[in-house]
Amino acid sequence: MKKSSLALLASLLAIGFSPVSQADINEDLQNICTIVKNDDKSELRKKVKKVQDDYNLRLGDYYTGISCGGSSLIRYAMENGANEVGTFMIKKMSKTDLTQAEADGKLLQEWAEANGHIASPIGQELLARIN
Repeated sequence: MKKSSLALLASLLAIGFSPVSQADINEDLQNICTIVKNDDKSELRKKVKKVQDDYNLRLGDYYTGISCGGSSLIRYAMENGANEVGTFMIKKMSKTDLTQAEADGKLLQEWAEANGHIASPIGQELLARIN
């Protein structure tokens, strides 16, 4: 009886000290595409801060893992005219993150130029940030 009690206690302690699961961050980020589409900078700022506080991750750490309708977050912002959140994300990310090829192999700047978004406020913020 004593061994089973110790085993149960050990199991409960292990559960209590288990690392944060990937499902938790996915849950926290689940409506980020809606926030971007709605150009809700305030809500995006809260979400980015929560993820940073809870998981010690900056936007650039999880940016590539998120796709909204097949587009990255900044591309999605450009496609939807979400200038407030788009420029906010560019300011929050490093130059290195912004000059990495995206899932389709194109740089964000190349994609924006090819799709007529480079003259948008987001495109102009991108150019100012990476140059």
